[in-house]
Amino acid sequence: MKNILVVGATGQIGSELTMELRKRYGNNHVIAGYIQSSEPKGELLESGPSALADVTYSEMILDVVKKYKIDTIYNLAALLSVVAESKPQLAWHIGVDGLFNILEVARQYNCAVFTPSSIGSFGSTTPHVKTPQDTIQRPRTMYGVTKVTTELVSDYYYGRYGVDTRAVRFPGIISNVTAPGGGTTDYAVDIYYSAVKGQRFVCPLKEGTFMDMMYMPDAMNAAISLMEADPTRLIHRNAFNIASMSFAPETIYAEIKKNLPSFEMTYDIDPLKQLIADSWPDSLDDTCAQQEWDWKPQYNLESMTVDMIEKLKARDLK
Repeated sequence: MKNILVVGATGQIGSELTMELRKRYGNNHVIAGYIQSSEPKGELLESGPSALADVTYSEMILDVVKKYKIDTIYNLAALLSVVAESKPQLAWHIGVDGLFNILEVARQYNCAVFTPSSIGSFGSTTPHVKTPQDTIQRPRTMYGVTKVTTELVSDYYYGRYGVDTRAVRFPGIISNVTAPGGGTTDYAVDIYYSAVKGQRFVCPLKEGTFMDMMYMPDAMNAAISLMEADPTRLIHRNAFNIASMSFAPETIYAEIKKNLPSFEMTYDIDPLKQLIADSWPDSLDDTCAQQEWDWKPQYNLESMTVDMIEKLKARDLK
């Protein structure tokens, strides 16, 4: 049985991924790693063990790995895109220096490591439609720079030391559980909350801004499936394009309006978010993920919208 550490377990992805891993591997085999300012609460705290695991302190990571006999680390510690632009030094410290700490511990204790990359690892000079698996990556945001670096450093530790590193390039992730936390694609979460609350949504991106998106259940399944994949089939490792759906603000608005006819949306463009969004791909080619570990999403925009609205209505949002 695996012993898994989720670093960043209280974050946007980590909180749900930790619970999914506990369902699959058993509560006591999945450690929720957190930082001092963001302790686990509720079901996340009560369902299994947790431990301080700040990636910027290598000894802390080492202690947790030794104490719980960890063999797999999901390293989700990072600042999101918009936040990273306001705190570039911190984004590097967490995303890159923190990764080095994780990889060094993994090298010493033979741990597999998942550190997600992002569509933010691409830039304005990348082909935007059906972005290839292997293509130019010249981002102009600190978020993107750290993601390209994590891909290269993870590949280095695999090639140089044999550390079993694996990653996907996450698109924008849409969740009905975890609130957005400062990402460029977060409008696609906020819009559902506004719709279910009966509020007009003010979109920060202009009409026609296409970006790749994914529903959280597919994102979690991608991370876990890749870590369970036969290593002999993997060619790319760090990091695989994965895709599910691509849409612009007017597309998601129209889909929500099918279910909630009175819903209204206006535009108030955020220059920074628009600049970042314009540099990212419209859609990704995920052929390599399909071929190397049988990746296949379960949700499209229509099925996700029905499920999002149903789940948010059940929560009785105020």
